[in-house]
Amino acid sequence: MVLEIIFGGLNWIFGPILALDPMPNNPMLTIFLIATIIAFFTTLANKLLVDQDEMEASRTEMKEFQEKMKEAQMSGDAKALAKAQAMQKDVMAKQGDMMKNSFKPLLVTLIPIMLMFWWMGQPTNPINNVIVQLPEFVYYVLLVPVWHGVYGMFYGGGPSVPFIAGWLGWYIMCTFAMTQILRKFMGFKTGF
Repeated sequence: MVLEIIFGGLNWIFGPILALDPMPNNPMLTIFLIATIIAFFTTLANKLLVDQDEMEASRTEMKEFQEKMKEAQMSGDAKALAKAQAMQKDVMAKQGDMMKNSFKPLLVTLIPIMLMFWWMGQPTNPINNVIVQLPEFVYYVLLVPVWHGVYGMFYGGGPSVPFIAGWLGWYIMCTFAMTQILRKFMGFKTGF
């Protein structure tokens, strides 16, 4: 009952986009738009819920600690090694805090994204039938044969036509690209 209401709402929102897709039988553009919307909201959640300056400071501190620990181990200096090990407790606590902060956006976005995946994967949804022909180079660089093998292990079979990806592969490619662009646009220090 609840899923029917949610799927009805998603059909109401994305139905017009599907209808306007230039290839309604293979709605790659619709998946791209959905991926862009989801990438925007997950990037925005990261921007609003995680202190990016604190994260960058923690990363820098962790990198410095690792370099000091490596130097102490390489030099064999017992005092330097003891000092580095004494710092390890504080650094690990800060790293734990950094991990907790990085999970905040996941907690906010996980359920909506899972519902969206469930909706896209419904057998009656035209999105579920998307086939994207990839150039041979891209096909192998993105390890699509590996993903097809994993998919085949869990769901039986897999695409038999070479150099294609399904809706999930296309979604992942679009989301990755759009997330990197949006991270740069929103001023994240990490990304491309």
